Amino acid sequence: MTVAAIKEYIAVPRDRVENFHGKQLVYVSWDHHLLFASPFLLCLPPETPFRELVSGPLGMLLQPDPDAAAIDWQRVEWLKSNQPWTPDFDASLAANGIGHKDQLRFRTPGLNSLMAA
Repeated sequence: MTVAAIKEYIAVPRDRVENFHGKQLVYVSWDHHLLFASPFLLCLPPETPFRELVSGPLGMLLQPDPDAAAIDWQRVEWLKSNQPWTPDFDASLAANGIGHKDQLRFRTPGLNSLMAA
């Protein structure tokens, strides 16, 4: 969309990694689970182990879904940048190649109690 301004328009992005004091933004979404309308936005240090992401903030955010307790994290199908991907649960976000504003998606075949028909 074109910007019509009465003077020079200078955009200053505020979501640059430098503005998060050593942390980074990571988007995570659960495919086919409509209880969550959009990806979760997490602000985490790049040193965070992937296992801690799953068992900590992500696990807490998923609790309202009736399928959450049945997730077998070792069988989850992951996508990073819309490509199939297998995380190393013991490695950090940085070591897994997860950078600032990256989006992770995951699928849980067979767990879809709230999926639209």
